[in-house]
Parts: sequence; structure tokens; C-alpha cells
Amino acid sequence: MDFLNIANLRYSCRDFDPNRTVEREKLQKIVEAGILSPSACNGQPYHFTVCEGEVAKKVAKCTTDVGINKFAYDVPVMLVISEEPYTKMAAMGAKLKHNDYRSIDIGIASAYITAEAASLGVDSCILGWINDEQIRDICDIKGAARLVIALGYAKEPKLRPKKRKSVEEMVTFKK
Repeated sequence: MDFLNIANLRYSCRDFDPNRTVEREKLQKIVEAGILSPSACNGQPYHFTVCEGEVAKKVAKCTTDVGINKFAYDVPVMLVISEEPYTKMAAMGAKLKHNDYRSIDIGIASAYITAEAASLGVDSCILGWINDEQIRDICDIKGAARLVIALGYAKEPKLRPKKRKSVEEMVTFKK
């Protein structure tokens, strides 16, 4: 499957089948894709915590403040991406260029993770509305929890046309 097919296939699932778990082999490939993603100075300033069972349910609760993301309670796997320290070179670059490379790197890793999940038939949803402090406690992590990726299988996959701005609106070619 080429990448554009994967990009068209991947969507933010919000209707997971709570009775269907994600196979360990697929989870392994999904996290390997995240590990292979590029990062500033190859620093990989993140850590992945794969939460299943009761731990996934506890993490799900940390994504549902103010009544949003209620679908998270049905998600069998919650992959927490937490922030790790910069390498010395990346820290220097971040300071000199006033750029948060860790956030960029975490975003890239998330894209790789969700693309690999889609290629394996696993549905996903990236959740940024999270309770960092509670997730740190549940997962016993030191670095800030930045994103949670819900992983599982849709009750009924709902591939729909993607609504995106046109190429003309989004891209400028210069010579």
C-alpha cells in the first residue's frame, strides 16, 4: 500500500469496539514505526507507554474532562506519548532557534504511529485534551504526557471523504 492510500484510509475513529483487542504483533509494529520516525538530532525526545485493560480505562478517564471524548471508555489500547529531555545538540538548537523541537518530534512520531496503525487495519484517534498529572501518576512516567493515541477497531469503519483545503489554497510553488 502506498503512503497516499494510507493517508486516505486513516481517520479519527470515535466509535471503538470495546470487545476487540489489538494483537500484540500489530502493537509491536505500531510502536516500531514511532521509533523509526525522524527527530531533531535523532534525539527521540519521547517515550511510548502502551496501556491496555484496566490501565487503558484509567487513562481514558483522563481524556474525558468536561464531557468530551466519551468514546475513549471503549478504547482497548491507549498509547501515551510522554516528553523526554532533549539531547545536548537539540537543546542548543531549540534555544538558539526559539523552536520547540520536542513537540515537533512528538507530532511526527504520532503521524508515523497512526499511519502504521492504518496500514495494519487498526483504527486510531489522537487525543490532546488530557490530564497530564493524572496520566503521569497512572503510567509512572516522569516526563510530561503530551498526547494519547487511542488504538483499536471501529465497531463499523466509517471511511468518509476527507474535507481538506485545495492544493491551490495550501501550496505555493516557487522557482
